[in-house]
Formats: sequence, structure tokens, C-alpha cells
Amino acid sequence: MKDVFQPETLNEILSRIETLTPNTQRLWGKMDVAQMMAHCSEVLKVAVGDEKPRRTFIGKMIGRFVKPILMNEKPFGKNSPTDATFKIVDAKNFASEKEVLIGLLKRFAMGGKSSVTTHPHPFFGQLTPAEWSSATYKHLNHHLQQFGC
Repeated sequence: MKDVFQPETLNEILSRIETLTPNTQRLWGKMDVAQMMAHCSEVLKVAVGDEKPRRTFIGKMIGRFVKPILMNEKPFGKNSPTDATFKIVDAKNFASEKEVLIGLLKRFAMGGKSSVTTHPHPFFGQLTPAEWSSATYKHLNHHLQQFGC
């Protein structure tokens, strides 16, 4: 699976983010484009250790059994469930959210393995830096496809 530690993969994702405009329409789901970028930033804040949410009860129970879905090549399904912690429902500023997302992504990817949190993922538990990187690609790819990029 692709990972954002690879410069060509990082550049691919950054280029796709750059194609987004305030008028980019979703193909599925409920978030608008600014909300989607805010959502992706919230997840990246966990990956870099800025946010350290507690493990969810359901994650503790089944996270390790579901982790292979996160780590495989199969894309996430449309309208996949989102943890309430990461749901964005309020209006967001497109330009600000784009800037924050790009900054967090660059910080994560260019910082390499040392930039990745050692705190467990709130659902899947302990992830290696390589797993965080692959999961980051898969998550961003899912949401960029949601907006036709």
C-alpha cells in the first residue's frame, strides 16, 4: 500500500488537495469540502501526537481484529462510519482548513518515523510509523475520492 513517507506519494496527495476549491462538490457523504479537510486534519493531529484521544471501548474489544481492514489495499467503503470525535458538523473556512491540512500532512510526512505518535490509535490500538503512514494515505485517498480528486 502507498504511504505518505514516500515523496512521490506525498506529492500526489498534495497535488490532489491543491485541486480542491470551495465549490468542489462531494460525491457521497454529508461533509462539504472544508469540513472534510477539517476532519482529515483532526485525524492527522492524532497521528502526529497533538491530540491523544483515549482508546474507545469498542476499539479495545475489536480494534485488533478489524485492523487488517485498515492495513489492506481495499479502499474504505462509501459512507463508512466515523467516530463521533472526528465528525465535523459546523461550518469551516475553506482556505484556513486547506492550509492547516497541508501543514499537518507535510509535518507528518517530512518528519518521517520520528514525527509519528507512539500513543495508540483510539480504535485500532498501537500502530507502527509505517502503519500510521499507510493508514494516513488510505484515509486521505478515501476523502479525496469523495470529492472527485
